Amino acid sequence: MGVVIGIDVGGSTTKIVGFDGNMNLMAPMFVTADDPITSIYGAFGKFSDENSLGLDDISKVMITGVGSSYVTKPIYNLDCSVIPEFRCIGLGGLYLSGLDDAIVVSMGTGTALVHAKKGEEPVYLGGTGVGGGTIMGLSKKLLGLNNIAHIDEIAKGGNINNVDLKISDISKKDIGLSAQMTASNFGNVSDIATKGDFALGLVNMVFETIGMVSVFAARPFNLKDVVLTGNLTQMSQAKIVFDTLNKMFDMNFIIPENAQFATGIGAALSSF
Repeated sequence: MGVVIGIDVGGSTTKIVGFDGNMNLMAPMFVTADDPITSIYGAFGKFSDENSLGLDDISKVMITGVGSSYVTKPIYNLDCSVIPEFRCIGLGGLYLSGLDDAIVVSMGTGTALVHAKKGEEPVYLGGTGVGGGTIMGLSKKLLGLNNIAHIDEIAKGGNINNVDLKISDISKKDIGLSAQMTASNFGNVSDIATKGDFALGLVNMVFETIGMVSVFAARPFNLKDVVLTGNLTQMSQAKIVFDTLNKMFDMNFIIPENAQFATGIGAALSSF
């Protein structure tokens, strides 16, 4: 079998991965473009060039994501299939984590949650509109920033105590909750709060919301393993916030290597 290509056409970027004939994952990559078709062909061309692939080397192209509906004809007459995104999220999350049963969370512009179990069709559980789009939109208005890398950098110097209300701020007694648990996001905004404080507060609010929704989704299945995927996993605060939630709720939030490419990986795996 030749190389199988997986393409995830997202709201802001297109990711592309490949598996060779021995099921080895080839180095993933992503591109940005103004429209889905341009990004798909751009990603395909870049990936083929970087890996010295000719059309004869490729056996299948598996496409998923919100922009996949724009694909109405085969790419360069190759065998192309459009795969449901939630299936790809589940398959990609299990592959990257090495788990057989988990809640897989796709953190992109919004957030989707999937229950994935080996040998079974992944099941979409729901989601939230809180995600990367929330950070970008609010940052643009509050901070004058619309570059995720800049937001991430400025948040590193923020002080969360200047924006968030903690349990310790409203109770001096043990009420069975961690004193550092957030009681209210942006519930304690200080007059001296800086741009960094606000940036950190925004990122923290989004990650805590995703984390709590994930905890609630996992409980009916008696699961503790939650695999985090998508572009937001690459932000500096992701590991910090989810490590804290691990301790507070006895969970196992996992950010695997290549987490941002999980959906594209799941698309490619759908062909096997």
